[in-house]
Amino acid sequence: MALTKLERRTRIKMRIRKKISGTPAVPRVAVYRSNKQIYAQVVDDLNKVTILSASSKEKEIADKTGIKKTEQAKLVGKLLASKCKDKGIESVVFDRSGYKYHGRVKSLADAAREGGLKF
Repeated sequence: MALTKLERRTRIKMRIRKKISGTPAVPRVAVYRSNKQIYAQVVDDLNKVTILSASSKEKEIADKTGIKKTEQAKLVGKLLASKCKDKGIESVVFDRSGYKYHGRVKSLADAAREGGLKF
C-alpha cells in the first residue's frame, strides 16, 4: 500500500530526528513549511525548550507584500540569524523536518548561513 505525502514526510522526519539533537551549546533549527508561510525554531532538545523562533508572519516580513515565497524564506533566514547573534548562538544543526533541501527550505538555510550561522 502506498504512503500519503504526510506519512512519507513523517517517516523521513523521524529518521532524521534519530540522528540529530540540539544541545544548549549547539541547538537545532527546526523548519516548518506550510502552503503560505514558513517557520523556523531554535530548539534545545536536552532541556526541551524553544530558545527563539522566526517566521514569515512577523511584522517586518509580513508587511512586505508582493514578494515570492522563496524571498520570504530568505528574509526569515536572515531574521533567524540576527536573533541568534543577539542570543550569542553561533553554530546550530539544521533539521529540515522531512522536506527536501530545495526551494524555500534551502533559501532559508542559505540566508541563515549568510547571516553568520554555522551549520
